[in-house]
Amino acid sequence: MAAGLEDDIRSRLGDADRETLRATPPLPAYAAYYKRWGQRYHVGMQLESVAQKGKSVPRVAALVEAMFIAELRNLLLTAGHDLDQIALPVRLGVGAGETFTAPNGNEQAVKSGDMVMADARGRVLSAIVTGPSDVARIGPETTAALFYCYAPPGIDPALVSAHLDEIERNVRLIASRAEVVGRVVATA
Repeated sequence: MAAGLEDDIRSRLGDADRETLRATPPLPAYAAYYKRWGQRYHVGMQLESVAQKGKSVPRVAALVEAMFIAELRNLLLTAGHDLDQIALPVRLGVGAGETFTAPNGNEQAVKSGDMVMADARGRVLSAIVTGPSDVARIGPETTAALFYCYAPPGIDPALVSAHLDEIERNVRLIASRAEVVGRVVATA
């Protein structure tokens, strides 16, 4: 799965200049969102790394790879968590400085005004700009996952829906009997 995506990206974008890469939809919508905090969209940087620097898709856990392949193909920011470790319901909100521990162990603060996802215990799962927390990380033992896509203004909800369809197809390649128990595309 990953090797095919890497080859496709390199053949399509390997010779593209940086301006062309950054203009690839939907990257401009994310660039505008991240610019409010003086940041660059990391999926755009990952695209550049795969297309022109020969980097490979990380091989962490099969479910993470299924998600990441769709994320890199569609360039839509996606997060995933071990559903069995999350207190439901989850909520999508606007950040106000909540703190959390990142996977690398560092304390992070959600940027005020950033989109943030938290579980029913108030534990931050992730935010767009500051990234994922260490809560409910998907690993090799994960048997139930929650995937979600952050789409700032300018992203068509139909693209998000198609992206979630792709994640589902990718998951079914590794777990053919996987079930989708719910799907919501929320807009604000």
